[in-house]
Amino acid sequence: MQNTQTLDSLPLTALIEALLFVSPTPLSPTQLAKVLDIPARMIEKELEELENAYAKRGIRLQRYQGRVQLMSAPQAAPYIDTLLGLETTSRLSNAALETLSIIVFKQPITRPQIEAVRGVGCDGVLKNLLSKGLIEEVGRAETPGRPTLYTVTADFLQHFGLASLDELPSLEEAAQMLEALKSEQLDVKEKE
Repeated sequence: MQNTQTLDSLPLTALIEALLFVSPTPLSPTQLAKVLDIPARMIEKELEELENAYAKRGIRLQRYQGRVQLMSAPQAAPYIDTLLGLETTSRLSNAALETLSIIVFKQPITRPQIEAVRGVGCDGVLKNLLSKGLIEEVGRAETPGRPTLYTVTADFLQHFGLASLDELPSLEEAAQMLEALKSEQLDVKEKE
C-alpha cells in the first residue's frame, strides 16, 4: 500500500524513516508526532507500514518500552561483523544465560530475587551483563535495603535478533520447551 500522506513533498513514511535513521536513540511515536506536527495515531499507522516494508529487507524496526529504532536484520549479523571487523567469539556463560533468562521473564527484578531463583550468588554475572549492555539498572525496589532493579535493554533485543519482547515465548511456554528438550536429550542418551 503506497503512502499518500506527504509533508514537504516526501511521503510521511519516508520522513519517519529519515528521523529514525539519524536518531542516536530510540524514539517514541509521540516524539515523532511532535517533530512532524501530526497526531500520534498517524505515526503508529506509518510505523506498521515500515515494519511490513522492512520484512523482506536488511533493516528492521525494533520496539522496546514504547520506543522504536532502526536495526539491521539479525540474519545480516555475521556479514556486518565481518565488515566492521567485530569479534563474534564472545559467548555468554551458562550462568549468564540463566541469569539473563530470569531477568527477561521476571523483570524488573532485584539481585536477591535472582539469587533466590538460581540458588547461587550472581554479582559477577550481573556485572558482566551490565558491561555488555544486555541489562540495565532501572531504579530501586521499595523493600528493605532498597535493592537495585534490573531489566533487559534494547541491546539485548539486538543481540538475540528480536524486534520486541513480544517475540519471546511466555514463561510457561519456555518451561514446556525446556522440558521437551530435556526429554529429547534423555531419549538420545538411552539410544546410545
